[in-house]
Order: sequence, then C-alpha cells, then structure tokens
Amino acid sequence: MPLILFNKPFQVMCQFSAHPSRPSLANYLQIPHIYPAGRLDADSEGLLLLTDDGRLQHDISHPIQKQPKTYLAQVEGTPTTAQLQALCAPLNLGDFVTQPCHARQILPPKWIWPRDPPIRSRAAQPTSWLALTLTEGKNRQVRRMTAAVGLPTLRLVRIAIGPFSLATHPLLPGEWREVDPAEWARPPA
Repeated sequence: MPLILFNKPFQVMCQFSAHPSRPSLANYLQIPHIYPAGRLDADSEGLLLLTDDGRLQHDISHPIQKQPKTYLAQVEGTPTTAQLQALCAPLNLGDFVTQPCHARQILPPKWIWPRDPPIRSRAAQPTSWLALTLTEGKNRQVRRMTAAVGLPTLRLVRIAIGPFSLATHPLLPGEWREVDPAEWARPPA
C-alpha cells in the first residue's frame, strides 16, 4: 500500500488518462493502481498525495475529515488588514460560504522554485505572498477567495496536506517519493 508524495508541476492534469494538450500524472508516475487523494487544477502546483488504498484516499481528501491543507498564493496587490480578516472569516462565494481559515501575508518564499512559464509581471502593480490553511477544498476555492477580497491569485502552490509538507519532504516539480502510510496518522513534527 504505497503513499506517494508528488510535487505536481504547473499545467499538469491531475489524472492518469491522456489529455490532448497537457501532460498528465502518467508522464511522471508509472506506479500501477495509485490514484490522487484530492486534486489540484492545472493552473496550480505543489503537493499531491496518491495511494492505492481507498480508505486512506478518503481520509486524506474527504471534506468531513477536515484535513488542513496549506497553500502559498502570490497575489496581485498588497493585502490590507481588512482583506486578511475577510479571508479568515467565513466568506460568501455565491454558491457556498467558506469555513473559517488561517490567512496571513508572508515574505516571498526564497526556497520556492521558479514557475515555467513565469507569472505575468507589471511594473505598476506590486505582488504579495499569502499563506492560507484551509480544512476544505472546493473547486478553485483559494483563487475564488482571494479574488473575492480584491487580491487576484497569480500563482498558487499547495505546500502541505495534513502532516506532509514540502518543507519537511522537499521535492522539485515532477519529483515524487514514497512514504510510510503510517505517517499519515502521526501528528506533524
């Protein structure tokens, strides 16, 4: 029963079947019978967990489990205190209201890899980095949240799921490693 940590590159589809114009997980992982526990859209990058164990997949990805997921978002603009507070509180996105989360501005992460292709750059518009930790993960939720408070996301990188983090298990885009599934039940170090 493998548990695979994979750093999904930008524009890679979160599926094993072929896609007509983009690479998929099959371009990086040739391990039979594993499936992603959760998803990242093609425009997002970062940590993805894969397993062949249906129960573990459910424990990782189902919203009822309330597993924390941490994202770094490079946003257009500089957040105000009010915008950060709005991100942390339940936020009405029209079709659902988000659960409270943790959001804070951080310094640009020095350890993060360059994106290929790079994000658009406009001299007159500054960018900032936010760290957001959510216990839910609806479709494009972080992007929708930051846009709702006036801070459009330019780059989104998931860096942690539950006890696993790219800080403690460093991987470059496209790299993967197998970990002991028992680590899922252990508290983070």
